[in-house]
Amino acid sequence: MNKIFTKVIFMLFMLLATGLAVHAQSIVVSGTVTDKLTKEPIPGVSVTVKGKTIGSSTDTKGQFSFSTTEKPPFTLLVSYIGFTTVEREVSSNTANLTFELESGAILGQEVVVSASRTPERILESPVSVERISSSQLKELPAPSFYDALNNLKGVEMSTQSLTFKSVNTRGFNANGNVRFNQYIDGMDNQAPGLNFSVGNIVGLSELDVDNVELLPGAASALYGAGGINGTLLMTSKNPYQYQGASFMYKAGINHVDDNNTNQGVQEFKQLDVRLAKSWNNKFGFKTSFGFLQAKDWAATDTRNFDRTARQLKGGDRSSDPNYDGINVYGDEISQNMLNVTQSLNSGIIAGVNAASGGAIPNIQTSLNGAFTALGVAAGVAPTAAQQAAALGFFPAALRPTIQSYLPFYVGLRVPGLLPNQFVSRTGYAESDLVDYDTKSLKTSTSLHYKFSNTIEAIAQANWGTGTSVYTGTDRYSLRNFSIGQYKLELKGQDFFLRGYTTQERSGEAYNATILGTFINEAWKPSGGLTGWYAQYIGNYSAAKQAGQTDAAAQAFARSQADMGRLIPGTAGYETAKDAITKKTIGPANGAKFNDKTNLFHYEGMYNFSNVLNNVVELQVGASYRDYFLHSDGTIFDDATRDITISEYGAFVQMGKKFGEKFKLTVAGRYDKSKNFEGRVTPRVTGVWTVAPNNNIRASFQTGYRNPTTQDQYIDLAVGGGSTRLIGGLPESINKYALNTNKGVTSASYRAFVASAAAGAPNPALLQAYTFDAEGLRPESVKSFELGYKGLANSKLLIDGYVYYNIYKDFIGGVELYQNPTTTAVKFNVPVNISEEVKSYGAAFGLDYQIGKFNFNGNTSYNKLSDVSPTFDNNFNTPEWRFNAGVGSREIVKNFGFNVQYRWQDTFMWSSTFATGQVPSYSTFDAQVNLKVPSVKSVIKLGGSNVLNKYYQTSFGNPSVGALYYLSYTFNP
Repeated sequence: MNKIFTKVIFMLFMLLATGLAVHAQSIVVSGTVTDKLTKEPIPGVSVTVKGKTIGSSTDTKGQFSFSTTEKPPFTLLVSYIGFTTVEREVSSNTANLTFELESGAILGQEVVVSASRTPERILESPVSVERISSSQLKELPAPSFYDALNNLKGVEMSTQSLTFKSVNTRGFNANGNVRFNQYIDGMDNQAPGLNFSVGNIVGLSELDVDNVELLPGAASALYGAGGINGTLLMTSKNPYQYQGASFMYKAGINHVDDNNTNQGVQEFKQLDVRLAKSWNNKFGFKTSFGFLQAKDWAATDTRNFDRTARQLKGGDRSSDPNYDGINVYGDEISQNMLNVTQSLNSGIIAGVNAASGGAIPNIQTSLNGAFTALGVAAGVAPTAAQQAAALGFFPAALRPTIQSYLPFYVGLRVPGLLPNQFVSRTGYAESDLVDYDTKSLKTSTSLHYKFSNTIEAIAQANWGTGTSVYTGTDRYSLRNFSIGQYKLELKGQDFFLRGYTTQERSGEAYNATILGTFINEAWKPSGGLTGWYAQYIGNYSAAKQAGQTDAAAQAFARSQADMGRLIPGTAGYETAKDAITKKTIGPANGAKFNDKTNLFHYEGMYNFSNVLNNVVELQVGASYRDYFLHSDGTIFDDATRDITISEYGAFVQMGKKFGEKFKLTVAGRYDKSKNFEGRVTPRVTGVWTVAPNNNIRASFQTGYRNPTTQDQYIDLAVGGGSTRLIGGLPESINKYALNTNKGVTSASYRAFVASAAAGAPNPALLQAYTFDAEGLRPESVKSFELGYKGLANSKLLIDGYVYYNIYKDFIGGVELYQNPTTTAVKFNVPVNISEEVKSYGAAFGLDYQIGKFNFNGNTSYNKLSDVSPTFDNNFNTPEWRFNAGVGSREIVKNFGFNVQYRWQDTFMWSSTFATGQVPSYSTFDAQVNLKVPSVKSVIKLGGSNVLNKYYQTSFGNPSVGALYYLSYTFNP
């Protein structure tokens, strides 16, 4: 495999050498672009050769320069958002050209790269693509550019905390979205131990974002495994075009009228700084820094959740002995009163037998004889006096043990005295367990060197650390975790070669659910003759014998068993919490992760289009990566071994324009992972120009994703230890003997539990689960899309599409119970769904400019086709979403504004954490800004969810209220 990859890279280097030889015969095109009205230079203007992929953009002085093998005459296209595009034919003189742009934007002229991995007008993109330009970034009404992604067509976002948000398109949303890829300057931004991006916590600072492009749908043919539902590409500013010093300070408040917590109004602060400089357009340097500090949104849903039936149920802690609050942790530990009593009974019998030297082999039989002698009929509860008299039948040394045993004995002696009732331990609220003091610090530094106008070397280091909260199977407090990304890259007009590594460090991150459980256990263990359940059942039995109702007896039993319980805020509680969060998950009986997983990635691409004189467009590329899993057994099954996963792949893409009306592109990619068979993912796209600036696009794309690192190798106790997540590889199945001692399905186990609760347990209801003989496999999708994008006139841009997806080997999860009739052990295992899973949808958007106003609106529809009842539906997407906005860059001199409205429908959310309905909601984001040209500054007053209507984006996650802010930016 390594030999194959080496040969591919060697071929790319040879192709590069050929390309360099061709470029030696190129000519230089250079010039300056200014504003016709103000005569000021305009940075960031796109200058390209019409009909080609060749071009550049202007720097802070409005200057541009690039090399081309095109022979004059040719036409240059000069375009920038907010200005009319200029076309000019260039003949003999190609240096020191001057262009003046006039205000008056023509929509749809942005150039995108993501759709075909080569520059093209967004109007001519062969697939759906959304873009936020550098000029638009300055005017967004959202608190950050990442939050503003929610306003793009077809995009939804799951908010798990203030800084941890997961982006998704086209269904199957998740808190940690493994079906959506995110890239920063060409680097896959996933946390390698999680296989998904942790929002923008470790990403670009606000001042360093040049543009954002988003591809909804599959993109594996060009970008490799993953991203079968969408791909996001974020590009930072380079130090040649964007020089100088910039900073932004933002201050605000949140938790206004927050009825979910007692925190009151909280402060929000953010500082971004960027420095960039280049010398002689050769050597460039930039560095950026961002720091955010705030009080996080709180998850406070205390509704009662049945984890076996996976649905809400009635009751609360005071009325349901088996209460399990959604955002209450430690109450996942649940035991059946009769089962515990029988288990304690067996232990006491053995203990008394041993203590008496065999003289009392069965304490139950001996007590039966004592009470018979006292005249107590079988099945009747003896009075307190009769119980005291019965002790006289035994040696004095055994009487204390027998005294403590009597409540259990009576409970078993009297039918119906002890109910067939599950009882949970008393839990702790999330706010008492996680760290809500959110912090995010991110830095990026890069060195650039241009060997020529078109060839550049880059060394880049991105690093970030922070404290946040993430929702997986449990809620996790990501405290002081960090991720670093380090890249070396050589790129030119037609090629790139890059290598980078991602280094994930869990810091002080811990599992909040396990923490709640272990605080309880540290104070008073659940099991044993002196444990919490023994005290609970003993006091319940005594209360029932005294004539109390079941509800009163349950309340009394809990009050006695909880007496002396560790209370949040007390020294004992804080000492236990601190000790448990410092110990690792596993044999150490802690809640802390110890994840130091690394990813190493190498890739290269060459675009032969210019070499072939654009008769046909041709691109080839290859990539190789290694995951080095290292969690010391706290996440993966790597306590006693090292785990490495290798993946490699290569792609080719060919495009041909037939006249001026139609362009056809065909691409294909082959990928191979260490544990799975190789996959080929083809792509075919066509763009038909039905009229100038009006195009119909059609595409067939395929995508696939390997099972994640966790799908393959996870081995983790969750739910306070009540559930174990294991990987779907055969080695994990065999480790827990699930092929021989088979688990039963969750549905059949629920039916069995119900029969037991009714007093007639029926083991015949249990259905054993047999794993697929082929084992866990990659998931794939076939995606069909038909779309239109065009200008009805120079002021109205229309964009719409319909899609249909067919998923094969969809990776879901199966919930199994091993040893269901005794002490059931619950497992969650990733498996492939045998039947095809189908989804479909559409989106439509309008952008309209009239005078100084810009109006926009879009709607999207997503639907899952009928699926088998055996498929756990994790579509997690509202059928309808709607966005609308209006803004003006300059409604009056130096004054602008932007308002955005967002609405989404009610939908059902299903995850391994919890399942339930997410209500519909609507929200407004708004900002007004004042430009102060004399000091190169912008002052912005804004807010997200300005009406402060608290809402949830996913079940079990926090409610989100308003965030109001005031920012000052220098030299944006």
